[in-house]
Amino acid sequence: MSAQIEVSDRWSLPRGLIILLGVAAALVAAVGMRQFANILGPVFMALVLSIAVHPIRRLADRYRLPALLGMLLSLLAVYGIVFGLFAILAVGGIQFATLLQDYGPQFQAFLQDAVRVLESVGISQTQLQDFVKELSPSRLVGVAGSLLGGLAGVLSNIFFLIALLFFTVADAGDFASKLKRLPVHGQRLADSFDRFAHGSRQYLVVATIFGAIVAVCDVIALVILDIRYAWLWGLLAFITNYIPNIGFLIGLVPPTIIALIEKDVVTAIIVVVVYSVLNFVIQTIIQPRVVGVTVGLSATLSFLSLIVWATILGASGAFLAIPMSLLVKAVLIDSDPDHRWLGPLLSSDKPGKEPAETQGKDSDTVEPATGPPTAEAGAPGG
Repeated sequence: MSAQIEVSDRWSLPRGLIILLGVAAALVAAVGMRQFANILGPVFMALVLSIAVHPIRRLADRYRLPALLGMLLSLLAVYGIVFGLFAILAVGGIQFATLLQDYGPQFQAFLQDAVRVLESVGISQTQLQDFVKELSPSRLVGVAGSLLGGLAGVLSNIFFLIALLFFTVADAGDFASKLKRLPVHGQRLADSFDRFAHGSRQYLVVATIFGAIVAVCDVIALVILDIRYAWLWGLLAFITNYIPNIGFLIGLVPPTIIALIEKDVVTAIIVVVVYSVLNFVIQTIIQPRVVGVTVGLSATLSFLSLIVWATILGASGAFLAIPMSLLVKAVLIDSDPDHRWLGPLLSSDKPGKEPAETQGKDSDTVEPATGPPTAEAGAPGG
């Protein structure tokens, strides 16, 4: 026993050094993931989409339908989601670019009027010329394209994504069965994957519900203001709702510019105010709190997740920020009993309230199961 204690003391490291090594390892992993963002983006997208449609397969199993039928229904659902997102982004981007080009002269005239007003208050002409160049229609088209290009880039690699989705959805059922057959000492990992899948689906449900509410309210407001293609900007607001905290800013740009070009400054200001009241209150204040309680991530961590994953994976990382953070949490925290105490600190639950996902479970020990473990499919199918 004394020899074991001496060996343990000899190889122990100071806590500060362990933290520095952990941070360094995280940075190396982040840089490595960024180098393969073009591959990891579709892979993570396929993982999340497979988790989203896996309840269809479980429903088919519940009604004792053939396994092949359940897989085909899941494939139809996931391919429908992919093609729907691609169509909305493609049509929206093309329509927005066309409108900016059509109204280029009017937009330039508005900018010239704005320049004259700003010159009257003492701003130098050189600064104003640079400002006008930055706001040219072609420049705005490029900015809008870069904002939505990340997800569109993942979806545009359609053949790779279709093949990847086929294999992930097809293997989801077998992976779920394997998780249920894990021995007792592997049950904690199965539970962590189960929480990741369950949390990802809950986040997608919450984001979809809030996105639909926001989109309907935006469309109604834009129709009242007589803004062209109000339904298209509503769909854009629905998609950008999956970007935590700041997604509404991306959806705000096209209708504001259209209102500025077709109507007047007052109408554009009204669009900004309506979007700010509806989208900011719902998407930036209410939704992050609901997401934090639902999936176990606080509003601050949701925002930081957006920054981190957008930096690593690009624009597609902004859409996948919450599910990716849940995956990291499942692997590094939920699966390790020594780190489970971090869970309450990361969530928005009130102090002293046991998270719903761990109620009835001991965070430090795993009870031997009397039968097969009952973990729902955590990944890839959830």
